[in-house]
Amino acid sequence: MDLNELRLKINSIDSQLLPLFIERMNVAADVAEYKAQHSLPVLDKAREAQLLEKIASSVDKDMEKYALALYNTILDLSKTYQSSKLYKDAHISQMISLAKSKKLTALPQTARVACQGVEGAYSQQACKKLFAEPSISFYGSFEEVFNAVNNCECEYGILPIENSIAGSVNKVYDLMKNHQFYIVKSVRLPISHCLLAKKGTKLEDIKEVYSHEQALNQCSNFTQSHDLAAIVCENTAVAATKVANSQRNDIGAICSALCADIYGLEILESNIQNSNHNYTRFICISKEHEIYSDANQISLMMNIPHTPGSLYSVLSRFQSLGLNLLKLESRPIPEREFEFTFYFDVECKKDDNTLYNVCDELRTTFPEFVYLGTYSEVL
Repeated sequence: MDLNELRLKINSIDSQLLPLFIERMNVAADVAEYKAQHSLPVLDKAREAQLLEKIASSVDKDMEKYALALYNTILDLSKTYQSSKLYKDAHISQMISLAKSKKLTALPQTARVACQGVEGAYSQQACKKLFAEPSISFYGSFEEVFNAVNNCECEYGILPIENSIAGSVNKVYDLMKNHQFYIVKSVRLPISHCLLAKKGTKLEDIKEVYSHEQALNQCSNFTQSHDLAAIVCENTAVAATKVANSQRNDIGAICSALCADIYGLEILESNIQNSNHNYTRFICISKEHEIYSDANQISLMMNIPHTPGSLYSVLSRFQSLGLNLLKLESRPIPEREFEFTFYFDVECKKDDNTLYNVCDELRTTFPEFVYLGTYSEVL
């Protein structure tokens, strides 16, 4: 049998498989309708386990893993299709539809905005990229920014969520989960760190440098090569105030060049970050669920159990619907052995409710699922 004949044989088999697959998916839709009427969840672990065990015992050993891979994919597609039927009017879908119905087009030109740190902080620069005329209030910690928004002292808060070198800011993710606020915009800010010191100070005089932990990580090559002790403080601009107010002449601050003018310091070295491709993503948070007309991504976080295929079952839902993952990152949960929290940024197609239905399904499947917001990023 030559190659063309073999391909014709495969085509014949496929012509039989496809109608059977469609028939199976239609039955899955009927199952979804039954589950909706009887308030049953999409996932039936016992049923899946029985089916997979039956499949494994029905094929030769050399085909077992391939058959199981096929049926795991079919089951994931079935659950996704059922979800599109079962969760049409569920919590997240309803919430997003309500927010979109307000037809918001842009952030307000003026607003009361909370930033962490003091004047000169990178969060201040991020704020000014988002708001034309913000009224900025500075707070000492990330948590105080959340409290300011929660207590209506400010309408919005600006916080760092991720750096291209140092990774995600886990504390901010934890606070988002605890406060159940929403991301309404994000902004990507190029970060250029400088070493600042009192005027007249030379680089060789510096023994210690102050900065935020993330900034110190981003400039680790510089500090190590100059044998500088790194001292963590709350914020890069706060580091500048510590140097400006100190009587010592052997300390410096790693922060933005803007802080030199604000606090009367001198720039000893510029662009000291490990990479010139260094940027930080800042999020704009709100107590209110706001979705603007240019929103094109959704952020989620969820705890996924340490079981075979658990992450794949999530990713397969996105893949089967042609949804593009913009970010996938994990971190261990300290109090739970081998369990992880995952952060997802997913591209959101305009007026496509498919992703929202998947969110509702994941919310019922994973108890510690958090929807963080639907928004766009300013570059």
